[in-house]
Amino acid sequence: MSDRPDTPLLDQVQFPSDIRSLSKEQLRQLSDELREEMISAVSVTGGHLGAGLGVVELTVAAHYVFDTPNDKLIWDVGHQAYPHKIVTGRRDRIRTLRQGGGLSGFTKRSESEYDPFGAAHSSTSISAALGFAIANKLTGNPGKAIAVIGDGAMSAGMAYEAMNNAEAAGNRLVVILNDNDMSIAPPVGSLRNALARLVSSNKYLTPRKLAQKLARAMPAPLHRTARRVEEYARGLVTGGTLFDELGFYYVGPVDGHDVNALVEVLENVRDAEVGPMLVHVVTQKGKGYGPAESSADKYHGVVKFDVVSGKQAKAAAGAPSYQNVFGETLAKLAETDDRICAITAAMPSGTGVDKFATAHPDRAFDVGIAEQHGVTFAAGLAAQGMRPFVAIYSTFLQRAYDQVVHDVAIQNLPVRFAMDRAGLVGADGATHAGSFDLAYLCTLPNFVVMAPSDEAELVHMVKTMAEHDGGPIAVRYPRGEGRGVQLPETPQVLEIGKGRIVREGKKVAILALGTRLEEAEKAADQLEAKGLSTTVADLRFAKPLDSALIRKLMTTHEVVVTVEEAAIGGLGAHVLTLASDEGLTDAGLKVRTMRLPDRFQDHDKPEKQYDEAGLNAPHIVETVLKALRINSAGVEEVRA
Repeated sequence: MSDRPDTPLLDQVQFPSDIRSLSKEQLRQLSDELREEMISAVSVTGGHLGAGLGVVELTVAAHYVFDTPNDKLIWDVGHQAYPHKIVTGRRDRIRTLRQGGGLSGFTKRSESEYDPFGAAHSSTSISAALGFAIANKLTGNPGKAIAVIGDGAMSAGMAYEAMNNAEAAGNRLVVILNDNDMSIAPPVGSLRNALARLVSSNKYLTPRKLAQKLARAMPAPLHRTARRVEEYARGLVTGGTLFDELGFYYVGPVDGHDVNALVEVLENVRDAEVGPMLVHVVTQKGKGYGPAESSADKYHGVVKFDVVSGKQAKAAAGAPSYQNVFGETLAKLAETDDRICAITAAMPSGTGVDKFATAHPDRAFDVGIAEQHGVTFAAGLAAQGMRPFVAIYSTFLQRAYDQVVHDVAIQNLPVRFAMDRAGLVGADGATHAGSFDLAYLCTLPNFVVMAPSDEAELVHMVKTMAEHDGGPIAVRYPRGEGRGVQLPETPQVLEIGKGRIVREGKKVAILALGTRLEEAEKAADQLEAKGLSTTVADLRFAKPLDSALIRKLMTTHEVVVTVEEAAIGGLGAHVLTLASDEGLTDAGLKVRTMRLPDRFQDHDKPEKQYDEAGLNAPHIVETVLKALRINSAGVEEVRA
């Protein structure tokens, strides 16, 4: 970490209106100071670094040209919006990023009027901007809607669905394509900038509109020919033919780090009257900070780091992460099973699939930000006899729920789902928390759903998935490190739908699913100290439930408590259904379910989130005591 940089010009900017009061000649200095401020802030808080560094000049230019917040600036994948937050009244809080009670790491409507649309997942900006633009059109509001979408986000079909529907928005809609890894065009320079200025200027637009008007007056065959010739000729030079076909007027490529060129092009675009426009801006991820420029993947998201050296703080050596255990186990299993494939949606390192890809590159597939395609692609692989593993964050798999239902479950295809980041996720907050997978998968016929209590259990479950050809099967596991248990050298295939007893008691039974088992065991110790004999079961399976085990515990204990790190509708709901169907509560059995609260939890440290959710050992103990009507002193309350 370092002292704050000297930023005399940025110090004069609190809101975008202050940027618009500057001269164009000052924008370069402002951009440089904004970049230094962002580096300094993220070095203290950690967070997403590379993407924001790449859009510094674009941030300055967009706020300089457009009348925000009356014009709506919508950032796709909000982690590129850190510079935007600094210049929209939040600089004094920028060093609270991703901290409890501090700024969100993404755009958030409740945080600022300059965040018109919350975004943390990808590829939503054009659809949202189209909504704003059409609403303005219908109400006579002159404001524009500007969507800034990264090129990675353009791999998702939703972006193209929105573009295909955008023509009605007219010139109220502007899409800025932030091409930060040159996947669409090579590096650009002054010649390309000059071309972009030309094709966005009235000198070009006026005669082009006249030519189009004349062409429409021609007989249909000549009209179609003239239009194709004009578009083809421009497409050869600019690369915009695809976007033209989707109804957009394409401008670019533009050097995204030439702030003056950006301003000139965006001014032309703002004032043009040719319909929706797409501005192709080429940027460099990590721009202006050497370590991030040379290693974009390592500096995409960072922990605290030293600004001078770029060295990131290292956590103390501990247990392996769940994602790495998954990736390494799958890679090892694939050594003797050439049917195993791994699929991820733009998150190879975040899911551990990078480890599989290193060992088996021909059987690893990164489909980009296209979860829907990834799931149906896996279904096709499974239908042809392969054993595909789809490794997607729990919260991202929600985007492909229709495919999970129709392409996998109904056809009973053995697609294996590895759902990372199940449960709470600390600093990434509500948008990335995997709260709902149990509710949305356990309702589906044919599905098997598992959750390991530690990393050794995950090894066995990956093996179980590999050998399960009877239908779809899923495992959910949390972000972060395991418990530090010994990993098995030889993975075992678990019996489907069978849990295990961890410790036996007589009065209280705690049924845990997943990594909350550790807290359940701590709670059992505390209950035993109060004289309450306690059984702890690791259910392992949310579906199918171990009905024999649950029936036994319900008929031999006075209180049964279920504990899960998931939203209402998961394990507890299914256990209650089982108890109701079999009349197990008729004899006065007390059943209590513990789960995530029925609201979205804000970002914070994991331990605070668990405490807030009421899923730690003391909360389990309190739940049991209340069920037994015993006060904290261990005295039974008088019953009415």
